[in-house]
Amino acid sequence: MSTYEVTRTAIIPAPAEKIFPLVNNFHEWTTWSPWESVDPAMQRSYTGPDSGVGAGYAWSGNRKAGSGTMEIVESSQPNTIRIRLEFTKPFKTVNPTTFTFAPAANGTQVTWSMTGENKGIGKVFALFMNMDKMVGGDFEKGLASLAAAAQRRD
Repeated sequence: MSTYEVTRTAIIPAPAEKIFPLVNNFHEWTTWSPWESVDPAMQRSYTGPDSGVGAGYAWSGNRKAGSGTMEIVESSQPNTIRIRLEFTKPFKTVNPTTFTFAPAANGTQVTWSMTGENKGIGKVFALFMNMDKMVGGDFEKGLASLAAAAQRRD
């Protein structure tokens, strides 16, 4: 399969106004992102504004963390955040990523989606690895950590 999508949804028991800033500001990702602990020596840098459109983040870490950049390309508070996610290692790829926030009975329904296309060596890799299985668990862990971070803001 040349294209893929990984999507996970969770109900977070907090209003979107408390959750949205945790995603809209890359400095906050250290409190909830499932990949922040992959490499304790990972190097990080931030560019542009602290939050919203134009905010940027770059990382470079060990083999498991890889390297890449993220930039917020759309920020419609409190409903949607779109991110241009570009990996430079271990594979070069661009993965558009979207977070949506919708009112739910017990809080906010948060949906985290990432799409991509397998090209070059990625096509061969896709024959053996399912992106949903590979990344989906990390999304679930991240959404649980995002819920905990939002609740700590009370």
